[in-house]
Amino acid sequence: MPLLLASTSRYRRELLERLRLPFHIARPDVDETPHPDETIPALAARLARAKAGAIAQQQPEAWVIGSDQAAELDGQPLGKPGQRDAAIAQLTAMSGREVHFHTAVCLLREGQVLEALDTTTVRFRTLTAGEIERYVDAEQPFDCAGSFKAEGLGIALFEAIESTDPSALVGLPLIALARMLREAGFELP
Repeated sequence: MPLLLASTSRYRRELLERLRLPFHIARPDVDETPHPDETIPALAARLARAKAGAIAQQQPEAWVIGSDQAAELDGQPLGKPGQRDAAIAQLTAMSGREVHFHTAVCLLREGQVLEALDTTTVRFRTLTAGEIERYVDAEQPFDCAGSFKAEGLGIALFEAIESTDPSALVGLPLIALARMLREAGFELP
């Protein structure tokens, strides 16, 4: 069965490689603008489904994986910082606080849809300006929602992580995805 990952994220690609299934990458063309009054978890779920759907239209015989992550601090979304100053500002705002990361995954083929949503709560240590600047300069997490890489040095910024799936924080909830792939007929492990 063909398997496609509807994402060009290297983080998602690296996570999916852990399952040791052959797959191909496809770039979905999806408008990621939030809808009015859309909750942050609903945004992540809608975008995961839209990404999978966009590729499934082009490849109807394939199973397509779509995923999206939306970060939330006090009910407000946190995007990818894009640059150093924005990353420093995000980490400063998150210092000593809890941030929720909603990671959705969708497995889709010819009208068959399997979906899951994982919410990970990250409690940040109280961080000094020097710690934040050293971290940002060391890892340059400009393409990561929340301005950190939990799989790297970013783990040193936390007090605790609460989740049912540690891979979700990196961008693809593998526990849920493995369950969905088994339901779709893939043999894992």
